[in-house]
Amino acid sequence: MTDENAQMMARAIELAKFGDPSPNPHVGCVVVHNGTVAGEGFHEASGFDHAEIVALHAAGDRAKGATLYVTLEPCNHLGKTPPCVDAILESGVVRVVIGCRDPNPNVRGGGIERLREAGVEVVLGVLETEAKTLVRPWSKFVLSGLSYLSLKLAVSLDGRIATRTGASKWITCPQSRARVQELRVSHDAVMVGINTVSSDDPRLTVRDVPGRDPIRVVVDSKLRLPMTSQLVTSAREIPTCVVTTIDSSRSTGDSLEAAGVNVIRVPATAEGRCDMHTALSELAAREVVSVLCEGGAELAGSLLAAGLVDEMHVFVAPILLGPRGRPGAVDWAGPESPGDAPRIENPHWELCGADAYVSGPLAYPKRVVRPSTTG
Repeated sequence: MTDENAQMMARAIELAKFGDPSPNPHVGCVVVHNGTVAGEGFHEASGFDHAEIVALHAAGDRAKGATLYVTLEPCNHLGKTPPCVDAILESGVVRVVIGCRDPNPNVRGGGIERLREAGVEVVLGVLETEAKTLVRPWSKFVLSGLSYLSLKLAVSLDGRIATRTGASKWITCPQSRARVQELRVSHDAVMVGINTVSSDDPRLTVRDVPGRDPIRVVVDSKLRLPMTSQLVTSAREIPTCVVTTIDSSRSTGDSLEAAGVNVIRVPATAEGRCDMHTALSELAAREVVSVLCEGGAELAGSLLAAGLVDEMHVFVAPILLGPRGRPGAVDWAGPESPGDAPRIENPHWELCGADAYVSGPLAYPKRVVRPSTTG
């Protein structure tokens, strides 16, 4: 790998992080002519020009004889926009450097093969790990038909989520809370359990950082969501869903629908709770690529026990709430031994104000998936 390949691909990856293209993947592109950047771009939003098109338009005539760097294999199919491979071939680009293949089974290999057949030199796998990380949520979405699930936790040093009186505002520092807002912006939906709604009456909107509000999702097996809650009263302004069981009250569901809440019914488990695997499938069917779960402990425990959590974001505050403080952020039986415990792979640690913040994809060494229950 040449230094220029790595440098330009790194730039394309940084560009790809901009925009809000869901349900499409984040993609960045750089066009280089005679060692100089001639154009660059990213996929801004669904239905807008793809990153390659933006970069080629910026490059203009300088695209002829140039090298195009793109984080994901260019598309070779007609969707909301024409195939990017057509534009690349028409531009006169002679070399295409790609971060990773398109994992979509319906189009896998099509873009690369067509470019090579047309005589364009193709280099695949430059900063491949970073390029795959960029589209990890979307890859799960297209391959499994499930939404990608991130779990956020906030705890004290001794693993408590509230004081003995139930007070929890605020355990973490302002910088950590701002980071949570950034996490909301980067996900299509934010999800909580009905107990969190009952105790906090949250709005689950984005505050103090730029970006759109995510879809709000409440897991509520018995449809106890109050009509007077902030989530319901603002449902016509911000998309709001409640995941409930097939057997929950039809009249209550009709009232929530009339208020603008989308009621999603899923099978009940043996305990009468919501089947969360089906819930993630239903959300994916509505083009929700990524979900950030923010609580509560029962919901988090159910998702972990079922092996449905893909990524963790944990904020640890340097305070002690004592043995009578509210128990930990995850309510589940847990593994039989540390070797069986799910753990963050290649964890990224940083200071977030006064708090420690650790994040990364979650691995399940002993992946015994049981039926998911919550609500």
